Amino acid sequence: MSVTLVEKAPAKINLTLRVLGRRADGYHLLESLVAFADLADTLSLQPGGEAALDIAGPFAAACGPAAGNLVLKAFAALQGRVPGLKAGRFLLEKNIPVAAGVGGGSADAAAALRLLARANNLAAGDERLAEAAPMVGADVPVCLDPRARIMRGVGDELSAALDLPPLAALLVNPGVTLATRDVFAAFAGRGGGKTPLAGMPREPGALIEWLGEHGNDLTQPAIACAPVIADVLKALGELPGVRLARMSGSGATCFALFASPGEAAAAAQRLGSERKDWWICPTTLGPVEKRP
Repeated sequence: MSVTLVEKAPAKINLTLRVLGRRADGYHLLESLVAFADLADTLSLQPGGEAALDIAGPFAAACGPAAGNLVLKAFAALQGRVPGLKAGRFLLEKNIPVAAGVGGGSADAAAALRLLARANNLAAGDERLAEAAPMVGADVPVCLDPRARIMRGVGDELSAALDLPPLAALLVNPGVTLATRDVFAAFAGRGGGKTPLAGMPREPGALIEWLGEHGNDLTQPAIACAPVIADVLKALGELPGVRLARMSGSGATCFALFASPGEAAAAAQRLGSERKDWWICPTTLGPVEKRP
């Protein structure tokens, strides 16, 4: 029997997000500093047979039918570029909230591409992986090699990997889902400045201060769609030791940054006792362990 292959699919956090314009086809042009959390889905592949997907884990029910999952769409996108692509049965352990602004589905699709590459002896840098990724979703390219980067354009322009320090963080989702298209529809062109991101400090405290100067242009449109996001940001901002509170992506997940993992864990315990209906997860943003 063939060996089961396993990949982590870490949550993607938009530390900053600016909307810089809109193309003629309606897609918005973005600039975002992206980091990855140690919170992750786990995707495994048992090679052999037709492509199939089973879903388990805390957020499995929210994923909807497996047939529409981005994991299988990633297979289809790569199959069209690799003749005779071998597949098998995927098992997705869904630990990341769905439609939450932290790229869970995109991370899963990227993990599927990495698994398929391993199962078919494709090099990690095979250009067909990079070609398939944007066909599945705009955030899939940055998730393909999950390291901190600046993402520009419609997700198709990626900087080299950035050597950011680990950041102690708390992720909070109030239990609502947001469609990205609805948030952009509410955006109405209220963009920020157009000064390119540059000069990120490598010391954690200085980096957090720098992040305070670069926000998320989609925050107010997301609040218009889901007012509870304002409650989350307020609650995070009032926690002891919080250095920065912000929404990730198009929401509704928000994050807070702290000076240490201990402070983040204490904040999670405190907020959890007050908001039992919210999903709350202390985590670390930063370097992702590479598969041996």
